[in-house]
Amino acid sequence: MSVDYLAKRLGLFVLILWLASTVNFVLPRLGGQDPVRAQLGAQAAMGGASQVGMKQMIAEYDQRFGLDKPILVQYFTYLNDTLHFEFNYSMAGYPTRVIELIGRSLPWTITLLTVTTLLAWIIGTLLGATLVWGNAPRIVRLLMPPILTMSAIPFFLLGLLLIYFLGFQLHWFPLSGGYDQGLLPSLQPSFLLNMAYHSILPALAIILASIGTWTLGMRGLMIMTTGEDYLIFAEAKGLRDRTVFLRYAIRNALLPQLTALALALGNIVAGAVLVEVIFQYPGVGSLLYQGIRSSDFFVIQGVVFMIIVSIGLATLILDLVYPLLDPRISYAKR
Repeated sequence: MSVDYLAKRLGLFVLILWLASTVNFVLPRLGGQDPVRAQLGAQAAMGGASQVGMKQMIAEYDQRFGLDKPILVQYFTYLNDTLHFEFNYSMAGYPTRVIELIGRSLPWTITLLTVTTLLAWIIGTLLGATLVWGNAPRIVRLLMPPILTMSAIPFFLLGLLLIYFLGFQLHWFPLSGGYDQGLLPSLQPSFLLNMAYHSILPALAIILASIGTWTLGMRGLMIMTTGEDYLIFAEAKGLRDRTVFLRYAIRNALLPQLTALALALGNIVAGAVLVEVIFQYPGVGSLLYQGIRSSDFFVIQGVVFMIIVSIGLATLILDLVYPLLDPRISYAKR
């Protein structure tokens, strides 16, 4: 890989980050809502407090959050802060900083989405490859209709069905939350087991809704691979059917599937927002939802910027690793 190409890719990565960050700054402000006034008004209404002196309080908070400055000054301050991963204070959770809120939510989302994405990818890839091959077990063919049906159901709707049947009717799993009330998050085995128990339903919703997509993708790739010259040559050499299947068919059909997996892993930080909201799971998706509901500009900007960085990095790394996955791909000039 040439130095010029690497420099171009890094430059494009920085450009994409800047453009996406600019959009991230502008979009929350398009609604025209005053977030400080909305927060103070909601707090006064809930507490039954008088709104005397509200203008002075709004002016004080605007100054503290930097919202009293011209929009261009706010924009350049925002760019400088994001370079240092500093996203100011949360308006709804003042005096907690946004980076602290993200730090609390990120491990929950990464753990849940990494495990579920990898499991769905592995199961779906194996099922899709096995379907095309001649000796597919009968149980695989019987499982395909329900799997493909569930892939057409959105995550959140499947989550509601699981909550109703497995949680509400059968009482097998808790209905919501990341752990039992009264427990303090820790690395103790008892807490980790409780956390895993609470994550089963949201994990099932994501896995069951994703397997069909991965299966269809791998099935199409295997169909394209079947009949290629290298497969015919491998069979003509007298290699065992299992060897041809694993070392020749799957290996050559897997590259686009790995590409999709890398992009899916890059989207992990975004979380399955609606699934987390439905299950009241304490992840990044729930944090983003709460920030949008309360017009908390800094929470929205912080979470979306982390998503932008994760997707951009995943794409960059994938682009650089591609020649290692497939020697036929080269970025060198000819």
